[in-house]
Amino acid sequence: MSSPAVARHRTMRHPSSVATTVPPSMRPGSVPPAPVLSTGRYRFDRRSDTWWWSPEMFTLHGLPPGSPQPDAESCLRHHLADDRSRVVRALSAACSSGRAFVLESRIVGADGSHRTVLLTGEPRVDPATGAMAVEGTCIDLTGCRAPGSDAERIQALQTEVQQLKAAMASRAAIEQAKGVLMLLTNCGDEVAFQLLAHISSHTHRKVRDVATVITESAAGRSRLPDDVRAIIRDACPPSQPLR
Repeated sequence: MSSPAVARHRTMRHPSSVATTVPPSMRPGSVPPAPVLSTGRYRFDRRSDTWWWSPEMFTLHGLPPGSPQPDAESCLRHHLADDRSRVVRALSAACSSGRAFVLESRIVGADGSHRTVLLTGEPRVDPATGAMAVEGTCIDLTGCRAPGSDAERIQALQTEVQQLKAAMASRAAIEQAKGVLMLLTNCGDEVAFQLLAHISSHTHRKVRDVATVITESAAGRSRLPDDVRAIIRDACPPSQPLR
């Protein structure tokens, strides 16, 4: 009978024979992981007019952890002049009316580094005396911004919004057309969509366009094209006349 020590020795392998597990992010063709956002925390005590920064806040501002806690002037001095007034207004509103805020700002660190940050603030309110403090986070967005100028990013965002609106309109038209087909043919939701896809494939129209002509016909604003009408009749004869 072998001892536990011998048994363990028999199961050991030479390090060169042990398979190495490659992290998914290092495998060929893998998508690199999203950047880790650096986040600092702060607290402004309105009653004592004092500030507290977490160690990460000092790092974001190019200062070594353990530096003296800042005052209001040194906090604002790091923000670019164009952004400073917005930060002051947000903090003032948080203190006076208890209004939380989220805003983007640009800071220059003591080490000369430039960062784009997302600043959040949440008032801590006493029902009797109003806001006692403002607590929040400072999130470094520098490595997460899309390339290009601000105007280019705004244009890209506007384009994305328009595409989203178009997609939502297409989805609405498709859902309406499915409802029309379900009513006319007494079929279910899935069959109605398959019928739309079948019509799209055989008439060389986009599903969205097929949905539009069906809904327009159902509303009495136009007549179904002959090829669409024929396929609907052949695939699932309607229980009432098509326009």
